[in-house]
Amino acid sequence: MNNSAFFINPWAPVASKAQLADLEQIVVSHLSDNLQRMSGICGLQRIHRSKKLLGTAFTVKVRPGDNLLIYKALTLLKPGHVLVVDGAGHPTNALVGELIMLYAQQRGCAGFVIDAAVRDTNAFFEADFPCYARAVSHRGPYKNGPGQINVPVSVGGQVISPGDVVVGDEDGIVSFPLQDLEKIVEAARKTHAHEEKIKAEIANGKIEQEWLTKVLAPFDL
Repeated sequence: MNNSAFFINPWAPVASKAQLADLEQIVVSHLSDNLQRMSGICGLQRIHRSKKLLGTAFTVKVRPGDNLLIYKALTLLKPGHVLVVDGAGHPTNALVGELIMLYAQQRGCAGFVIDAAVRDTNAFFEADFPCYARAVSHRGPYKNGPGQINVPVSVGGQVISPGDVVVGDEDGIVSFPLQDLEKIVEAARKTHAHEEKIKAEIANGKIEQEWLTKVLAPFDL
């Protein structure tokens, strides 16, 4: 669908649970380390308790404070999609709340990433439905449009395209193309192994530490 107010592209295929299974045990910080530490979403807060966010991006771009196209997106997304909303960081009008969360759960949505405000935060907390947002506001949204569905969007400094893998935990959120999944998982596992080695060295109680020396030596400190 394409007219002056609304642009709706077909949704991207959802990554299978088997494809994403390796990410269940990988922390976001290790993924971030292997995305050149210049990638990932910044500035959003976790609204739910602790459940990991993991799924495929279904993107929506809306006018600040307006959620009309979010309503349409909810009818189109498939189980495993993460609703990713570019609301221009608008903090005043909440774009989603408990009712939208409940409907999204029924649709099999994996979670929300909202670059705008949300409300009914206790409902997200109690349900532990993955939700990250820019702000919290009691004010509700407008429903006039315009908007776009399944286009590249910008969220917290990160461009997210439809079909990207989205991963979130207590440290924040990263995203990347599905075709990069295997190499990023492999690199993140190496990062984990390296950090486990450092933890073991720290446990020896010595002041002299190889991992510290490697950082300080080039500066003769």
